[in-house]
Amino acid sequence: MTDLSQYLPILIFLLVAVGLSSVLVFLPMGVARLTGTHQPSEDKNSEYECGFPAFEDPRSQFDVRFYLVAILFIIFDLEAAFLFPWAVSLKMTGWAGWLTMMVFLGELAIGLAYAWKKGALDWE
Repeated sequence: MTDLSQYLPILIFLLVAVGLSSVLVFLPMGVARLTGTHQPSEDKNSEYECGFPAFEDPRSQFDVRFYLVAILFIIFDLEAAFLFPWAVSLKMTGWAGWLTMMVFLGELAIGLAYAWKKGALDWE
């Protein structure tokens, strides 16, 4: 038979985390409703950065440039995420690690040049 008392600290931690996060999420919403600062308007619900209305038919078509920008952001964000551990471990990996990263960066530079030439970075 398993002794489940070992899991009691984890359960207490989870309950405290859920309780604290619930308070931090729902308390400001409740205070806003009670004090009258929750006043949605057309300006507050209008599109800001996405370029199309958020509360419309979800099947409506929109420009593919949103996808291109998102994909390019993910690619170059991952590049930055790979550069930090590579820089830390460069002493251990030596020339092989350096050469591998230069090939990786070269591939990304070719991809960036291709996207730039095709006009994926131009926003009209």
